[in-house]
Amino acid sequence: MKIHLLALGAGLAVATPALAEDLMTHLANPAEQVLQTVDYANTRYSKLDQINAGNVKNLQVAWTFSTGVLRGHEGSPLVVGNMMYVHTPFPNIVYALDLDHEAKIVWKYEPKQDPSVIPVMCCDTVNRGLAYSDNAIILHQADTTVVSLDAKSGKVNWSVVNGDPKKGETNTATVLPVKDKIIVGISGGEFGVQCHVTAYDAKTGKKVWRGYSIGPDDQMLVDPEKTTHLGKPVGKDSSTKTWEGDQWKTGGGCTWGWFSYDPKLDLMYYGSGNPSTWNPKQRPGDNRWSMTVWARNPDTGVAKWVYQMTPHDEWDYDGINEMILTDQKVGGKDTPLLTHFDRNGFGYTLNRATGELLVAEKFDPVVNWASKVDMDKGSKTYGRPLVAEAYSPERTGEDETTAGICPGAIGAKNQQPAAYSHETRLFYVPTNHICMSYEPFHVTYTTGVPFVGATVGLQPPPGETRTGAFVAWDGVAGRIAWSNPEPFSVWSGALATAGGVVFYGTLEGYLKAVDAATGRELYRFKTPSGVVGNVMTYRHRGRQYVAVLSGVGGWAGIGLAAGLTDPADGAGAVGGYAALSDYTALGGQLTVFALPER
Repeated sequence: MKIHLLALGAGLAVATPALAEDLMTHLANPAEQVLQTVDYANTRYSKLDQINAGNVKNLQVAWTFSTGVLRGHEGSPLVVGNMMYVHTPFPNIVYALDLDHEAKIVWKYEPKQDPSVIPVMCCDTVNRGLAYSDNAIILHQADTTVVSLDAKSGKVNWSVVNGDPKKGETNTATVLPVKDKIIVGISGGEFGVQCHVTAYDAKTGKKVWRGYSIGPDDQMLVDPEKTTHLGKPVGKDSSTKTWEGDQWKTGGGCTWGWFSYDPKLDLMYYGSGNPSTWNPKQRPGDNRWSMTVWARNPDTGVAKWVYQMTPHDEWDYDGINEMILTDQKVGGKDTPLLTHFDRNGFGYTLNRATGELLVAEKFDPVVNWASKVDMDKGSKTYGRPLVAEAYSPERTGEDETTAGICPGAIGAKNQQPAAYSHETRLFYVPTNHICMSYEPFHVTYTTGVPFVGATVGLQPPPGETRTGAFVAWDGVAGRIAWSNPEPFSVWSGALATAGGVVFYGTLEGYLKAVDAATGRELYRFKTPSGVVGNVMTYRHRGRQYVAVLSGVGGWAGIGLAAGLTDPADGAGAVGGYAALSDYTALGGQLTVFALPER
């Protein structure tokens, strides 16, 4: 079977809006990075090859930049032309740096946000970055304000409020520009928010459509007869009838992850998160459509197909991780594929045109909450995980602890995005090698108050001390090609390049470069703080650079980022990553690397 990279511009109609034409031009230029995902296919692959497996050992620090903010620095800078755009965690400052003049600050945007939003944010005050669209830089702030900034001056073109922090609605994610729209999600699953995806007009900020993850068909923008799940129409009231009473109104299903887009099929893809509460006993049913892969038309928002990975979630295995789009020959026929590495520990491959499930295999061998996903199309449980009773908190009961569940609530992989290489046809996956204890308890919903209902403790797998690995995955065979163990979870996004090198960062603060084919380490450099940012590369005046934000934080680093000491805080992360403080401290810096000038 042969895999090809998805052509970014394939299938764009002649009548494509000028906004899309401008973005597509920039996306086609490997010297730049104008989206956090690198391309619409979410491959995080760069065609630049000046830095390669033979010379990457010679990398040196070219320059650095302090953001002036502590806490977790997720996402990456953008490079558009001669300008670099750098963002920070809350308060979400944006810097425009002139690469032609020693990264001089051309403009700075610092939003005035109410600090009361900070305690409402789950798992640190991170932001996963900016996006470019038609001479504008788009920022989705922590307080859910979506802002369009003039790329040259930093002047506000428009702003719109996407949610209400007083209800628990916040934002940590980037956005997706598609044609003449800006697509955004929302956070708040731990506060009982009914979550959604929304499209705004890229020129004016006017709301175009909103599709909820959970609720009545009209709110979800689902057609009961045409929207499918595993090849069959979802039917009327597909979501509400899987919830008890009106629990769907506080059901979660949040959309704080990554978006991808196929121009040829004209479909956008993303995942929805956990159902609320974390106590499964309080919400009987499959709780659709939380924990679901969604395929929507970006113009109307109408869903073409859905696939629920973890029905009636009992473990907080949010389904928001990225959807990576590739093309593959299956049985001699070109097939459009979507590959997704879920928090639940299974790597999924689906036909992205139809939603047909093709592969579902464990990408961490210690995963034990389910024995497998049923792939028998004739079975009543087709497409569902076969849950191991010993690791079901619901069966154990409220106020009782279920121990040894793998992975932990933090997931076998969280939001840190994987990459895909056209040369090796492998996916490169930053993972968490971690398990948990889980104790659900009864909780009552109150607007704006945490609606969690579980106490979680995180631990390494039995007999081990490490909690991470960097994994190369064969998406066709559904198996690990090679795996590099790491002492801590790998919370940095990966980057694959045409030079045969894959880059990633570590929680202790290392930028690492490994051989794409073998995983052999080729280079490492200790940055000032733990790396939870996503590695990026660009070319300026003929020279290739690699850049990464360091600043420990995110869920894995929340203990350091927020000064927490109780092992149970941060949903168990403080205890699970207590040793991290021996290796790194808070920071907020961009480090840029290049080969020595000749």
